[in-house]
Amino acid sequence: MEPFVKQEKEGKPILYTIANWMETYNGLTVGFTSRHGGVSKAPYSTLNCGLHVQDLSEDVVNNRELIAETIGHSFDSFTYAEQVHGKEVIVVSELEKGMGRTSRESAIQAKDAFITNEKGIVLCALFADCVPLFFYDPVKQVVGLAHAGWKGTVLNISMATISSMTHTFGSRPEDIRAAIGPSIGVCCYEVDEVVGERVKELLSVIEIPSEDGLNVLIAKENGKYMLNLQELNRKLLRQAGILSSHIEVTELCTSCSSHTFFSHRKEGGSTGRMMAWIGLS
Repeated sequence: MEPFVKQEKEGKPILYTIANWMETYNGLTVGFTSRHGGVSKAPYSTLNCGLHVQDLSEDVVNNRELIAETIGHSFDSFTYAEQVHGKEVIVVSELEKGMGRTSRESAIQAKDAFITNEKGIVLCALFADCVPLFFYDPVKQVVGLAHAGWKGTVLNISMATISSMTHTFGSRPEDIRAAIGPSIGVCCYEVDEVVGERVKELLSVIEIPSEDGLNVLIAKENGKYMLNLQELNRKLLRQAGILSSHIEVTELCTSCSSHTFFSHRKEGGSTGRMMAWIGLS
C-alpha cells in the first residue's frame, strides 16, 4: 500500500502525508508537498518551495506560509538549510528553529540531514527528484529528515543520520521507523558510467551480494545504467539496522508524475521544488 496519501482541501495546497504514521503517533506531522495549490507562476507553478530557483522570493515565502497553515503549525517553526548533496547532519535545537524560512541567507548552511527531539520544530528539506528520507523514533521521540540524491546516497547519508540519532539521543535502529518518499524511479533515472562506478563501489563496501545489486543498477546497451535510488536507500537502511517491517517505500516517481510533482530531470532543470517535512508537537 502506498504510504504517502494525498490530502486535498478546497483552496489549500495539495499535500501527501504518511497517514499511517500520523494516525498511530500523536503529535507527529510528516509529509511531502505536491506542485499544486500555491501562488508561483510558470515554470514554477504553483507550489514552488525553493528560494534558490529563479522564482519570486515573495511567492515562495507565501507558498511556505500556506503549507504551514494547512498542516496547522506555526510558520516560525519551519526550519531549512542550504543543501549541498553531502552527508553532514545537524542536531536542530531552539537556536536553529525557524532558520531559512524566509531567506537563503538565514538558512542553516551546508547540511543535508537534520534531527531533533524538540517539540515545536518542523524540519524541512527541498526536492525535485532526489530521495527524501524520513526518520521517527517513537521510543526516544526523535525525528529526522535527509536529502539523498545519488551523491548523498553513495555517501550513505542514511547511515550518518541514524548514527547521529543513536549517538545524540540514544535511539536504537530497531526502534526507528523510516520512509522513502516520492523521487525519481528506476523507470526514469538513467545515469552515466561515472555514477554507475560510484554505486558499484558503495555496493562493494557495504557487502551487498552482487545478485542483490542487480535491481539497483541495471546496465543498458548504450553503456549507461538505470539507477534505482529508492531501492538502494532501502538496502542502506536495512544495513544500518532498520527492520524491514519499519521501512515504508513510496511507489510515486516524480518524473513519471511531473503533472503532480516537480521533476528536475523531466523538466530540464527549469522547475520548482517540493518540500518534505517532519516535526513533533
